[in-house]
Amino acid sequence: MRIALSKSRAVRLAVLVALVSPAGLAPAASADTGTKIIERCTHGQSLGGFSQQDYRRALQELPTEVEEYSDCANLIRRAQLAAAGGGAGAGGAGGAGGAAAVATPLSAAERGALNNVPKSGAAPLRVGGQVVHPGVVHADIASAFSSLPDPLLAVLAFLLACALALGGRAIGRSVRAHRSG
Repeated sequence: MRIALSKSRAVRLAVLVALVSPAGLAPAASADTGTKIIERCTHGQSLGGFSQQDYRRALQELPTEVEEYSDCANLIRRAQLAAAGGGAGAGGAGGAGGAAAVATPLSAAERGALNNVPKSGAAPLRVGGQVVHPGVVHADIASAFSSLPDPLLAVLAFLLACALALGGRAIGRSVRAHRSG
């Protein structure tokens, strides 16, 4: 069955369809862009070629699990920075291959400051009533043992007990050998 339309009604219907279709598809396409960025990140694909709004949306839509167990949030931010700086590529996602970010060349002042780093030493600072010397790590045995997992501590205690038992036995044999000899 064919519906007969007048020419003016056909034109109005065509204009209405043309106006409604892109407006109806734009939010869906925009909403899918955040998901597309997240999927690309989790699959180790390039994150380049999106708008700032798309990267913001992807960061807002990033599931907690993806944020906790992957580096996608950082990779999306790097891609966002690369896009803002006009970089050629925004980098890939970091599975086994890591992220490929576009490096910004150093200015002459930055290069000079970087070259002077090994030559200059930082002075000690007073932090919380204590003097802190940069580059010096103070460690004590108690903090090293308290950070070890309990099963490892148990194995170490067992090995120490075995060593003491064997050492005691060897000393006992040596004493008996001197007495009898």
